[in-house]
Amino acid sequence: MSNFCFHCLESVPTGFSASVIIDDKAQPMCCIGCQAVAQNIVDQGMTDYYKYRTVRAGKVEQLVPEQLAFIKSYDNEDIQDEFIATNDNISEVLLSVEGITCAACAWLIEKQLLSLNTVKRVDVNTSTNRAMIQWDKTSTPLSEVITSLAKIGYKAYPFQSDIEAQQKQQTAKAYIRRLGVAGLMTMQVMMFAFAMYFGMFSGMDSNFEQYFRWISLVLASPVILYSALPFLTNAINGLKAKQLNMDLPVSLAIFGAFSASCYATFMQVGEVYFESVCMFTFLLLLGKYLEFRARLKASEFTANLQKLLPLTARTINDSGEELIIAAKKLKLNDVVLIKAGETIPADGELIKGKTTVDESMMTGEHQPVTKFIGHNVYAGCVNHDGVIEIKINKIGQNTLLNQIIRLQHNALTKRPKLVEITDKVAQWFIASLLIFASLTAIGWYQIDPEHAFWITISVLVATCPCALSLAIPTALTCAVATLTRKGVLIKQAHVLETLSQITLFAFDKTGTLTQGKFSLDEVDIIDKQYTKAQVLDMAAMLERYSEHPIASAFDEITPAHHNLDNVEVHPGLGISAQDANNHYAIGKSGWFDSKKSNAQASLYINKQVVARFYFIDKVKNDAQKLIDSLQSQNLTCHMLTGDASDAGKKVAKQLNLASVQSGCSPQDKQTAVEQWASQNEVVAMVGDGVNDSPVFASAHLSIAMETGADISKNSADVVLLNSDLASIDHLLNVAKQTRRIIKQNLALSLLYNASILPLAALGLVAPWMAVIGMSASSIIVISNSLRLLKL
Repeated sequence: MSNFCFHCLESVPTGFSASVIIDDKAQPMCCIGCQAVAQNIVDQGMTDYYKYRTVRAGKVEQLVPEQLAFIKSYDNEDIQDEFIATNDNISEVLLSVEGITCAACAWLIEKQLLSLNTVKRVDVNTSTNRAMIQWDKTSTPLSEVITSLAKIGYKAYPFQSDIEAQQKQQTAKAYIRRLGVAGLMTMQVMMFAFAMYFGMFSGMDSNFEQYFRWISLVLASPVILYSALPFLTNAINGLKAKQLNMDLPVSLAIFGAFSASCYATFMQVGEVYFESVCMFTFLLLLGKYLEFRARLKASEFTANLQKLLPLTARTINDSGEELIIAAKKLKLNDVVLIKAGETIPADGELIKGKTTVDESMMTGEHQPVTKFIGHNVYAGCVNHDGVIEIKINKIGQNTLLNQIIRLQHNALTKRPKLVEITDKVAQWFIASLLIFASLTAIGWYQIDPEHAFWITISVLVATCPCALSLAIPTALTCAVATLTRKGVLIKQAHVLETLSQITLFAFDKTGTLTQGKFSLDEVDIIDKQYTKAQVLDMAAMLERYSEHPIASAFDEITPAHHNLDNVEVHPGLGISAQDANNHYAIGKSGWFDSKKSNAQASLYINKQVVARFYFIDKVKNDAQKLIDSLQSQNLTCHMLTGDASDAGKKVAKQLNLASVQSGCSPQDKQTAVEQWASQNEVVAMVGDGVNDSPVFASAHLSIAMETGADISKNSADVVLLNSDLASIDHLLNVAKQTRRIIKQNLALSLLYNASILPLAALGLVAPWMAVIGMSASSIIVISNSLRLLKL
């Protein structure tokens, strides 16, 4: 039996004997924890995990009672408000999962969680070590989900941005410490190296020269054993899992050079290059640190959103007293007082006062937005000039701000196909690099044995494909951050790829191409015994009870006081009421078996048509500019509207659209999009995002106008938080720029590797030059991607 644990690949302690039958063969285990996890994997029928894993599993630790009790605390409703969002009885949580090492881990986690009947969906990101889970928490508590992961060897806990910030800060400090050790020791070793290079010790006893070699060895050891250790650890872990990673060629170069110098020191033969090894490690770490800082900058936007929330809130209790409490302790229906200049602590409805609000954190527009009683305000926005009171209606993960953050994380957890392809290319490139380096070593050993070793090291380092692996992810991260800052929320990973392939745009009318605010255009009096003023008064009287968009056209009319009874809303038809003398109604043409017309609303008295109303919904100011821009890019534009009147045709003619289909039901829109798709068109649908779910599912790309705090329920791929049509043009521009920068990054990284490889193989590139070249190529690629943050 092997001396290594079959599950975690670590050594089996002497005297310990445990095994699990896997695929009809007894496999050794190193501890009870690994045995329990492996047995659970077998019992669940998931032994394929062991066939496809590429990195070893982490060593399993048994959960002690204290840990189990802590996990149980996650079931507390008050605590869950901070990290769980619930929509339509489905809860969603983003978990940080320790121990994820490869795609097989993601497969295993998904299989394990989906075996719980209440789990609906699992998305695992192996690069960020996070899992997005949707499940029914009323049937399965969160602690059971987390414990289920512990059973297969993964420690999980709810993701929170402040914890991630701490982890990033610790990572930055670790880089600084390792850089400091490497930099300090490099300077010391370089002093002795320069002295020996320039003959400052000539004429001195050879024992002294050997003495300085030993000093250099001692000074270089902390650099190798501390600063460079992560490279070696990652390389060894990859080899154990039969995977070639980018730390392997770097480790071979660093530790190979150090070993050769140690041999020369001990045997007192040949040359030593401790200074090259130290400088080599310092430059590598510097490059890695600069990469880390650049990536951090690209992901800063989401972290900064969380910082917008205030720490305290001023509540008003039932007796009218003001109390200052922690904002995290706010509950639904709490009344909060917000003074001018203060930040809104949670989503709520304005119940007292009037103000203007800065909503730039979600729309990218700094123009103040006027808020009246009944309007919603959102956490993180700044109250400009009024003193207002709001009633809290959304807290924790259900606030609009946290929805934006969560949806952005969700988009970045799904890796585009192009990223997966480059990762595979990088794997093959490393394998080819190792073969080429071996051939270089053999060839140069025949020509010049003294230089063969250093030339091989140069080849290993210079051609490491770090830049290739960074080319796409950094560009996508920067693009998503830029769009979110401008009020364009990307919800799916494929958006930026699909945008470059779009050939046709289909638009809804009301609220998309038009303002969605109706105004009265014409009144046609049918029964001449009534005056225009009388019919307008009666219409306004009825529309006070309606929430239909058309009702807003009568807001400026103040009706005379009437005592109406039996007010009733008839879905799809209109609204009716009566007084002591008459029955009144206002609604669609053709109601009560009357003659149909093109009027958008008709007034009925005693079920007879008295007047017909015609409305106009003004086209948005930027609609024409957008359509002209799209058509200039050879994109055809069409309209699909549910409005059966002539209004759709008028708007289509005004905007010069290719076609218009009026009176469409959601199913009619879906059929139209599917027909275009069958003609090899790549269709983008732009609508309101709530009523257009069927057509959004059929379109290749779906774009919804702002839907307030309901964005998480929206089926669209993109949400325009500012409802600005110009954002679509900006979205297209960023997508094209992203595609262009990805091509530039790939070209730069491939050009660098293709040009440096022959130079290194010919011995024209020194090891220190190779380090600078490799680091520079990565930094150039990241810097090129950071240009997207300025769009």
